[in-house]
Parts: sequence; structure tokens; C-alpha cells
Amino acid sequence: MRKKIIAGNWKMNKSFDDAMALTSEVVNMINDEYKGSALTVLIPPSLYVNSVSRMVKGNVFSGAQNCHQEVSGAFTGEISAAMIKSCGAEYVIIGHSERRQYFGETNALLAKKVDSVLANNLTAIYCCGETLEEREVNKHFEVLKSQISEGLFHLTNEQMQHVVVAYEPVWAIGTGKTASTAQAQEVHAFIRNLLKEKFGAAVSDNVTIQYGGSVKADNAVELFSAPDIDGALVGGAALQSRSFVDIVKAMK
Repeated sequence: MRKKIIAGNWKMNKSFDDAMALTSEVVNMINDEYKGSALTVLIPPSLYVNSVSRMVKGNVFSGAQNCHQEVSGAFTGEISAAMIKSCGAEYVIIGHSERRQYFGETNALLAKKVDSVLANNLTAIYCCGETLEEREVNKHFEVLKSQISEGLFHLTNEQMQHVVVAYEPVWAIGTGKTASTAQAQEVHAFIRNLLKEKFGAAVSDNVTIQYGGSVKADNAVELFSAPDIDGALVGGAALQSRSFVDIVKAMK
């Protein structure tokens, strides 16, 4: 049975004190209020990963927003998967649309980052998603196929079991627009079928596929009702404990 995972991507937000307060609030609220089996992942800026990792407990885990593909070296300003692991995190986001857009990360580069994450016994949250222009000309399935095949199809079946796929339509990230449940389910089913063709049903049926893009408590229940939506990668709503925990609680 595949895991249900709600991850909060804080992006470049929060002072250290605010981050610690948010972590404490979320951890306590989840443990007090949530009776379901979904896993919660807090993904702060890299400066805070160690401190957040020391505070999480129960079904709450920590992660990082990115990593470098190399093990170590003269890469000023970068962090390696091994460093993230040593700080106690268990997840790493790879290929978020903002990394692709603003930092020019290609599918080939992301494949190397996935390898580094998995080599350090971490779970990769591999992001994919189309722009508004690509959807309007019906190229979204073509784009998604390229992103997934070029970023993940070099993996073995065993390695793929340590990858979470996050579908984030770029046109819905931070815009207030959300893909309809039908639109999201259609894409999630497409992704699962792609994985089935490559890795077989035993693997694809157990891969967690998250939805991301303006997820809020008031649309989470409907989104999570879809058969192939296994959770969410949450942005803005993850910056407030109440709104984020209410999203977690929407996963029954």
C-alpha cells in the first residue's frame, strides 16, 4: 500500500526563530489532532534543516529543498545529499519548477541529483509539471513524459521505490489557481501509467504521487478523494501552522 505524504515547502521564507516556532506548532498540532496515517514532511531553507530535524517526531519528518549532484568539492554555496543526510533529514525536493525556471536545471542534471539523493538513503521528491502555454497547446503530456523519462527512467525498480513524484502544474503554483480534481487525477493517472510501462505494476502501484499548486484546506479534501492523488506538496499554505495542519487532516 502506497504512502500518503503531505510535504510543506517553505521556499525562501521565515527567520530562524519563526521557523522554529512554526516547526513546534506543526509537530504538536499533528500529534494532538491528526489520527490518520499520512506522513508529514517539513521542508525548510537549508540553513534550518538540522534544527527542524531535531524537533520532528512521530509521523512528522524533515527534508531539504534541493541538493548538489556531486558528493563534495569546490562548489561554493551548495549542499550535498550527504550533508543533508547528516543533518537528520529524510527527503529532498528535486526539480521544483522554480529550480528549472530560475536556475536552468535540466532533466539530465536532475537525474544526477536523484542518483545522489538515493545513494545517501534519502527519498527524492521529484517534481514535474507543465506551464500554462504548454497546457493551452495540449503539450502537457509530452512535457511530463520527457521530464519523468529523462529524470527517472535510468533507475532500477528497487531505486524507484524511494522516489515520490510531485505533479505541480506551473500555472497553479502561487497563483491561486488550482487544477480541478478531474484535471489533476487525469495527469496523476497518466504518470502512474508511464511508471507502470517502465517499472511494472508492482512498482507503479506503490509510488506516491503528490499534487502541488495552490493547495488549501478547502480544496484538499476533494483533491485527496481522487484515486491516484496520494498527498500534496504545499507551498504558501505551509507557512502557517493552522492552514497546513488542516491540509494534513484532510487526508483520511
